[in-house]
Amino acid sequence: MQRLCTVLAAVFVSLLSCPAAQAEDWPQWRGPGRDGVWRETGILDTFPESRIALRWSVPISNGYSGPTVAAGRVFVTDRVLGPEEAERVLCFDAATGNPLWTFVYPCRYEGVGYRDGPRASVTIDNGLAYALGTMGHLHCLDAETGAVVWRKQPATDYDVEQPTWGVAAAPLVEGELLIAQLGAKPDACVVAWDKRTGEERWRALPDQASYAAPIVVNQTGRRVVVCWTGDGLVGLDSDTGALRWRYPTPPVQMVINIATPVFHDGRIFLSSFYDGAYLLRLQDDRSGVDLAWHRAGPNERKTDALHALLSTPLILDSHIYGVDTHGELRCLDLETGDRLWEDTTAVARNRWANIHMVRNAGRVWMFNEQGELIISRLTPDGFEALSRARLIAPTQGQLGRGEGVCWAHPAYANRHVYARNDEVLVCASLAAE
Repeated sequence: MQRLCTVLAAVFVSLLSCPAAQAEDWPQWRGPGRDGVWRETGILDTFPESRIALRWSVPISNGYSGPTVAAGRVFVTDRVLGPEEAERVLCFDAATGNPLWTFVYPCRYEGVGYRDGPRASVTIDNGLAYALGTMGHLHCLDAETGAVVWRKQPATDYDVEQPTWGVAAAPLVEGELLIAQLGAKPDACVVAWDKRTGEERWRALPDQASYAAPIVVNQTGRRVVVCWTGDGLVGLDSDTGALRWRYPTPPVQMVINIATPVFHDGRIFLSSFYDGAYLLRLQDDRSGVDLAWHRAGPNERKTDALHALLSTPLILDSHIYGVDTHGELRCLDLETGDRLWEDTTAVARNRWANIHMVRNAGRVWMFNEQGELIISRLTPDGFEALSRARLIAPTQGQLGRGEGVCWAHPAYANRHVYARNDEVLVCASLAAE
């Protein structure tokens, strides 16, 4: 058996080095470009069975964080309650699932709703792994060994005022900086550190934190960090943290900005559960944004345009695709926000029903909260499910509803998919024969 595992691992590594396969890592939230685009080729067109055969499955504990993959390793975080309450960063061999290392630190959850575990995916960059926990613990670890390179502790290093459901936004590497929406006071909603030493480089904003991960865009020749805080969408100079622009998005009921801002062709799209959708245009001649449109219904049942919760929408050409409050998959006209169609077959209808979507060539891969993978085609004419199969079973820790949910975003790397629930982390091949 040991010899067989060695052979399989060697085959897996050979695939990574084969130019024709175009193997690619998934080192951060929503993929290499943080844009929900999966660029690998040689991917299957249909599933041969109603259940996807697993390459491996390993036990883990509870958590909402999606796995990330880099340099032959898979990273994920979870929460354990014994012998003491703690969060963990786990690292596994991507080919075999063999555990490589575990980093554990005490973490008592206080004042946090939905206590299932860490939210933010681990960010990997040049041999370093950055893990941000629910209470605001930030660790930079050696990705090969799990050794601590540097760390920041809530209450000790920063006065973190975590939002209702905890610190959640995946850290962003930009040049020599690590940037995170930390939600600290004073004036440290967003903080940047030297990614190698942990020395603080800048801090910005008195805003309350949200759950949306930051992105970076180019505007008027500058790199701009775009962050959707609890008070509005802001553009910060990536080098200094200086505020370049702000567009207020005051919450109607509560801060529930979770979906990542989507950047497309000079425009930024936002969507949240109670507050509806915004489309903003970057100004070309100066540092600012203009509102193209904002649409919101009167409540979560009577919605307009798109009221997303966990699922970050996709923009394909001139159309927006996303999941509304109770699982309605919708297509919107990008220019107006008008709804072109709605479909209720991609996920079972429930409050907060969720789908994570990534684009690969001309298809959209969906992972719904029932643990199904769907190979689909999304066009202005409708949703077409080309093939669907069960990858992993939902569990009740993340949400105690029915059989439970799968709310963590999967990773797509090395022509495989990596997904987790509250019991296991699994890997399955998606390579075409």
